Amino acid sequence: MHFHERPCRCMANAGCGVNVDPALSFLPAYGVAERVAPAIRRLTAGNAGPLTFRGTNCYLLGEEEITVIDPGPDDDAHVADLIAAAGGSIRCILVTHDHADHAGAARRLSELTGAEVLGSAPSPSRPFYRPDRVLADEEMVTTEAGNLQVVATPGHAAGHLCFDLAGLDFLFSGDHVMGWSTSVVVPPDGRMADYMASLDRLADIGARSYLAGHGGPVTDGLARVDELKRHRQAREAAILRALDSGDRTVQEIVSAVYIGLDPALAGAAALSVTAHIDWLEERGLVRKAGDRLSRC
Repeated sequence: MHFHERPCRCMANAGCGVNVDPALSFLPAYGVAERVAPAIRRLTAGNAGPLTFRGTNCYLLGEEEITVIDPGPDDDAHVADLIAAAGGSIRCILVTHDHADHAGAARRLSELTGAEVLGSAPSPSRPFYRPDRVLADEEMVTTEAGNLQVVATPGHAAGHLCFDLAGLDFLFSGDHVMGWSTSVVVPPDGRMADYMASLDRLADIGARSYLAGHGGPVTDGLARVDELKRHRQAREAAILRALDSGDRTVQEIVSAVYIGLDPALAGAAALSVTAHIDWLEERGLVRKAGDRLSRC
């Protein structure tokens, strides 16, 4: 299952500093590959929902020999739309991470087109995703749109990758950075310490427009990375304040921190709190005793 936290106005993050992206008004034309830049088109899968926003964005790079970034869910109509948009000339499939809404269609699309699947390391718990080759950090992948540099960004998922199209100042950010929402970190595959370090790495790359896995483009990637860091720091501070009154469980912390939470997102909130608690424990700030948590 694939989870995201919603923007702060939906999860009562008053004062967290995470602004709602104008891309909340993002309305894709399902089934149509919409041009977002020279040699880059976006086709959004029709898997919209509370945890996927308007659907998963699949990117088609090039005009003759197409490279697909994140083929999306394994859905008959969606796969047919991808093949039609590409004109049957897909030569390579890149995957940012192995969640089903991003990588589900990879193997079927490969079988139908002969395209090689390259991308993040697979998890044993997700047998639907088996890449032909796992990409290494800083490896270069040639496409008609330009050379993509692989940027390892673990956190949301252990093997999460971004793809930096530096010549055009675009970075395909998968689920690591999105405008419409923060990305939840789900232990044990996801790890908060890794997520924060990966944000720092993207900041070091410099100014880019981010083409995300869900929602519209993030036009100022550096500003968004800074917002996400401050959001996580504010969330951590809120968890510590909740623990100041005594022992708590994860569910008690969720109730204290996420006031007015949409019940559909309660599971995602609990996973996010757990990831924060794990990181706090690693730094000796929180201790666990069974299901009870306390300050050190």
